[in-house]
Amino acid sequence: MDKNTITGFILIAAVLIGFSYFSRPSEAELRQRYIQDSIAVAEQQKETARQKEKEALELLKEAEAAMDTNSLFHSSRMGESQPVILQNELVKLTLSTRGGCIEEAELKEYKSRAGGNVILFDKQDASMKLMLTGKNENIVSSNFFFTPVHASDSAVTMRLAAANGGSLDFQYKLRPHSYMVDFTVTAHGLSHLFAPSLKTIDIEWMEKARQQEKGFDFENRYSALTYKIKNEGSDNLSETGEKQENISDPLDWIAFKNQFFSCVFIAHQDFTGTSLASTPQSQASGYLKLYEANMQTFFDPNGNTPTQMQLYFGPNNYHLLQQTNELSLSDKELDLEDLVYLGWPLFKWINRWFILYLFDWLSSWGLSMGVVLLLLTLFIKLLVYPTTKKSYLSSAKMRVLKPKMDVISAKYPKPEDAMKKQQEMMQLYSQYGVSPMGGCLPMLIQMPIWIALFNFVPNAIELRGQSFLWADDLSAYDDVIRWGKDIWLIGDHLSIFCLLFCLTNIVNTWISMRQQQNSMMGEQAQQMKVMQYMMYFMPIMFFFMFNNYSSGLNYYYFLSGLSSILIMWYLRKTTDDDKLLAKLEANYQANKNNPKKASGMAARLEALQKQQQQMLEEQRKRKQK
Repeated sequence: MDKNTITGFILIAAVLIGFSYFSRPSEAELRQRYIQDSIAVAEQQKETARQKEKEALELLKEAEAAMDTNSLFHSSRMGESQPVILQNELVKLTLSTRGGCIEEAELKEYKSRAGGNVILFDKQDASMKLMLTGKNENIVSSNFFFTPVHASDSAVTMRLAAANGGSLDFQYKLRPHSYMVDFTVTAHGLSHLFAPSLKTIDIEWMEKARQQEKGFDFENRYSALTYKIKNEGSDNLSETGEKQENISDPLDWIAFKNQFFSCVFIAHQDFTGTSLASTPQSQASGYLKLYEANMQTFFDPNGNTPTQMQLYFGPNNYHLLQQTNELSLSDKELDLEDLVYLGWPLFKWINRWFILYLFDWLSSWGLSMGVVLLLLTLFIKLLVYPTTKKSYLSSAKMRVLKPKMDVISAKYPKPEDAMKKQQEMMQLYSQYGVSPMGGCLPMLIQMPIWIALFNFVPNAIELRGQSFLWADDLSAYDDVIRWGKDIWLIGDHLSIFCLLFCLTNIVNTWISMRQQQNSMMGEQAQQMKVMQYMMYFMPIMFFFMFNNYSSGLNYYYFLSGLSSILIMWYLRKTTDDDKLLAKLEANYQANKNNPKKASGMAARLEALQKQQQQMLEEQRKRKQK
């Protein structure tokens, strides 16, 4: 490392430190933040009071209903809530006799930040109500105590018994070796309670999505209320802001999605009349968002056709979700793998048919995830090496031809001769077999892979909890260096992998700018200097953007940048400028008898320049007239 490079790094550090110091909030800003926090606390207290008042009113209504001895379900209004457990080797689900619904989901194969198994939700976080409108009384499942019958470790029927001998049954069946639960609702002997026009059952579903990962901002960015429109693709509410939406189309499923885990409610007879809402929660609350869904689905009061639904409580693992699709109770294409966001169509295609298989193949070797990402980087760099080499050789050809370009530039010093100068340069490029745009297309080919991995790595649950070097979790930021106090734009930590990524980005920018300057003439070189300073700000911007991103993503970008530096060094060492110039001279000798010969991008540029010159001449003639 030479003196100039060291000096550059010191200046960068000074800029960062100075920027952080001068960006500190003033006393007035701190006072305003304190006022805003106080207002937020007061609003939270008001909301808590309203919630308690609402609960008190519900209890009062239940007490009044319990006194109604004419109710067909009078005996089921009073009781004591008891847990009912369904479990296999993957998941443990706790149902409550009050309401007859699932009140807790525990994943056995995944560990939480605090230790122990991941708890997606418990009765404090989530609720589900099924409601039927009757002729004389409404049935709201949460107001009644159900009786478990035919119970086993994997199946149970939660029965709401009526005084006339009829019942409303909620049947649950946990599939073996799966996170999927079959859920059917069937009425027996209750048809006289409902109007003949009743064809639907109303459902209210709510969950406060817990923060499961270390980085609140990063996890929140990949958590969203997601839904699938029937016979179409999936969509979601805003990940960042409060959003409420009424969906007129029938839905196949609704998912309360975290970054790596989801609770999915599937209706095989469609969800209709759906209203969805997502409300962000404060970072200190321990929750990401409040999800709410109100919808309807098919119901047969006569009990001839059961209401068929399914529930999925599990990880967002692409291949696992694909396999879960096969457990569908109907012929619907569930497409649950859409919960793993792989990017826009082009990037999704790259991830789906290339990156995923390559990642799985490398992971099957039993290596650590850090080594898997290293091998993944090297494999991709090897794959795109031909385009990288072509791009470099294009810039090298421009570099060795620069003396000849300088002669042409000196031949036309006047601004009004700029068009002639460009035409002569394009003719020279054509005769030497050089395309000025030859280095751009290969780089554009590499960009989709770079962006595809930007979408793939943060959604790869295989990286969750995997440590490498100083990073204890490749799915979250590495924070060996932390100071316990938020600094604007930076946070409370410094990601070393992010810093390394930004440093390699600076070096790659320097290499790229140097290559371009070596192939440019006077005016272009001067303009490039201004652009160069702007380009150096990009790594600094990346630092503030990526400091909270997953260490696995920053680690990949660091490896990618470092390998690019090594490849450029290798190509520079193995490229003989004299031999390259001799090859170009041979091209010139072959083409000199056909000075107008041009092809590809050079021909199109030359034609465009001639067209522009012709237009300028026509304009000049009109002015003279």
